[in-house]
Amino acid sequence: MVISNEKTLGELVAEIPGAARILEKYRIDYCSGGKHALKNACRERGITQEVLLSELEQAATLQPQTGEREWKTAPLRELIDHILSCHHAYLKSELPRIAELFAKVVRAHGDREPVLFQVRETFTALREELEAHMMREELILFPAIAELEAAAGEMVPFCCIEHPIARMEHEHESAGRALVQMRQFTRDYTIPVEACNTYRTLFAALIEIETDLYLHINLENNVLFPRAVRL
Repeated sequence: MVISNEKTLGELVAEIPGAARILEKYRIDYCSGGKHALKNACRERGITQEVLLSELEQAATLQPQTGEREWKTAPLRELIDHILSCHHAYLKSELPRIAELFAKVVRAHGDREPVLFQVRETFTALREELEAHMMREELILFPAIAELEAAAGEMVPFCCIEHPIARMEHEHESAGRALVQMRQFTRDYTIPVEACNTYRTLFAALIEIETDLYLHINLENNVLFPRAVRL
């Protein structure tokens, strides 16, 4: 499979199994930067295009994991259920847990590392935004998309779906900026030598939630939303 460097990051992640992990390895943001062409992302990061293209082409030859769903063609209702059960449920469980870890780590290490207060402040704002964001999706946008799909071209009782989608994408960009900011504050989650186990657990949880959010946002921005607009 020959991959063009003109393709967007979002298209690559949606089409190639393993592309997300490759882009993450090179610290390329396919989340809020999903509409950027691969060549532009390489230039911004100072990465040789040939190296990245080679890795992506190799990943493209691999088969998806057994049972992995092809979300580009699956019913939108199934994709929405996957986002709710996999990503929304994960966030609702992890966000409060991380907040508790932050309280312990800041209490124990904040005097020596005041940057932890900045990281917690960014996380707290991100948590509040994500919780409100998920509520709007679950109560308004996702039911509207499901209704559009069920209508199969018939008239539906609302004018358009582009405006709420544009708002969700704007909030996704804000979440992406928060993730980048937390990485910058923590020097890519570098753990101090004297860090306790709770400190290490906190940073591991933040890395996991970053990875999940990138996959989550990519599914919405580059698969669910474009397909919903086409309806």
